[in-house]
Amino acid sequence: MQRASESIGTIAAALAKAQAQLVNPEKSLVATVRSDGPRRTEQTFRYAPLSSGLDIVRKTLSQHEIATVQTTSIDEAAGIVRLSTVLAHASGEWIASDWPVCPIAETERPQRMGAALTYARRYSLFTMVGIAGEDDLDAPDLMEPNPEIEKLGGNSKIASNGDRQAGRDRLPGRGGRANNRVLLRSSPSSRRAYE
Repeated sequence: MQRASESIGTIAAALAKAQAQLVNPEKSLVATVRSDGPRRTEQTFRYAPLSSGLDIVRKTLSQHEIATVQTTSIDEAAGIVRLSTVLAHASGEWIASDWPVCPIAETERPQRMGAALTYARRYSLFTMVGIAGEDDLDAPDLMEPNPEIEKLGGNSKIASNGDRQAGRDRLPGRGGRANNRVLLRSSPSSRRAYE
């Protein structure tokens, strides 16, 4: 799938100017990452709501004739809902990114799908424009020791869909999933932000 227009010189120059003005949104919400491992550890982190990030991004990018467009689609072959984020410049040039949101089955549970979509929209947009809206989650105490990860020599990271992966390699013997589940509960309202 094509990820950019044939030429991106004009949008790249405009985005560079916009990035000089962009600021990270305030991390006003708190989430908890809970391990399903035997120790049942929890770690909290702060993150910015999508709405505050959108306010900053729209205001700044529009000054440089860049629009943001986020759409969803159903990928029947992969069995997932996908999110496409496009930065489109007045020149006609564009840059795009696709992120997996959730399994198609989650469409039967709109609240879970909506939470996953908000999560994906925030990460996709913030990544494309170069801002940070959350604390780093790659701290070693977030995951139970896993000798398979240590053998690979990679660092544990949160993937865009919330699953842990060793670097870019999938974990052997587990269908790509580690033994931790990420649960995010936003505060102060205690709504589930992602499950």
